[in-house]
Amino acid sequence: MHRTILCLTVIFMWQGLTGCAKVGPDYLRPDPVAPAAWQAPLDRGLSLEPSEQQVLAKWWTLLKDPLLDSFIQQAIAGNLDLEQARARLLQARANRDISSAGLFPNLDVSGSVIKSRSSGDRGNGTEATSYSTGFDAGWELDLFGGKRRSVEAAQAQLEASRDDLRDVLVSLLAEVALNYVDVRTFQTRLQIAGDNLASQQETFELIEARYQSGLANELALQQARYLAAGTRAQMPTLRTSLFSAANRLAVLLGRTPGSLTEQLQDMVPLLGLPLSIAVGIPAETLQRRPDIRRAERLLAAQTAQIGAATADLYPSFRLSGSIGLEALSAGRLFNSGSGSYSFGPSFSWAIFDAGAIAANIRLQSSLQQEALAGYKATVLSALEEVENALVAYAEEQDRHEALKESAEAAELASTLAEIQYQAGLINFTEVLDARRSLLSFQDQLAESAATMTGNLIRLYKALGGGWTSFVPE
Repeated sequence: MHRTILCLTVIFMWQGLTGCAKVGPDYLRPDPVAPAAWQAPLDRGLSLEPSEQQVLAKWWTLLKDPLLDSFIQQAIAGNLDLEQARARLLQARANRDISSAGLFPNLDVSGSVIKSRSSGDRGNGTEATSYSTGFDAGWELDLFGGKRRSVEAAQAQLEASRDDLRDVLVSLLAEVALNYVDVRTFQTRLQIAGDNLASQQETFELIEARYQSGLANELALQQARYLAAGTRAQMPTLRTSLFSAANRLAVLLGRTPGSLTEQLQDMVPLLGLPLSIAVGIPAETLQRRPDIRRAERLLAAQTAQIGAATADLYPSFRLSGSIGLEALSAGRLFNSGSGSYSFGPSFSWAIFDAGAIAANIRLQSSLQQEALAGYKATVLSALEEVENALVAYAEEQDRHEALKESAEAAELASTLAEIQYQAGLINFTEVLDARRSLLSFQDQLAESAATMTGNLIRLYKALGGGWTSFVPE
């Protein structure tokens, strides 16, 4: 008995001395290569000032639209993509707990009642009943750190799943806002088309009356007709796009298509852009974006998997034992002589596997190289997305100002053409061209206003804004 205790003590001391050693490479977090400043010119209120965390956390409030704020909250609660990401996070947490459990001993309790009868040909045909109960324990010692590497990988996978949820959240907030902007834009464009159609229909009726009186020719009549008909033909496409955007918005909120019709029926104009946006430096953005954080955690997890695979090259040691009671009758089960026990160490070592372990190590190493390349690609894509968003944000404002000037000039030209036509100074073709240009510039101006707001949304998405308001755990 004393020798047994001594052996166990030696084994546990060995475990304590070598337990900190883990085979396989130790993970070193890579530093993303980021330029000191953005390459895009920072115009139109953009600056390298550190990003305001409060603004980044709830960037959609800059649009000052209570209905959009409500839709954001509904999407957080009901979006199904987000629900799937939450489920993946729970799965990763459970997987981490399963891996952690392998570091500890396992203990089982068992009991049985077995009734048997011997053969009459080979024995005396007697019947017997045996009773037993006891505890079985086992513990695989993690001397080379393979199990701890598995736990390390599972923990990194859990953190990657958490950042995946955050990334889904960032995309969701942007998609909700963009689809809401689309709804308001199609409503505005329909109103513009409707107003132009009413004016064009009025002109057609006037020319028709003049034609019947012999004051206008048939060419002017047909031109007025196809102008109004052409505008009318644009409206079904706009209505289709409006319903599609509204239905998409409803699905993003986890609701059935068509359920937002009543809430969206009142047209609300889009507000202007903020006077300034502090975008910070590239390194700050790379640290904030959850897709980069996720890619880095996946790299850490795969690095740990190399160690878990390498541990298979070494022997595994296990402590096992049992203690129990055995008797031929229930009444004698707890007598002093019914006790039994067994325990002792064991080991196993794969001395021939046809190269399977070495191949698995090569496999995990190549997967780590893939994860590293994926991490670097994610960093480059993030930088590209921000650079594009910065340029688009500034350039669209220049375009909007030019379109605004064009629309104002087209409206004045249309009025003058109408007056000169009524005075008989020009033919109706010039009125037609002026009306067509007016509708085109007004429609482009409405689209440009939506694009400016959309570019603001895309910029905050590229900067990784939004998820810190709803930190998932």
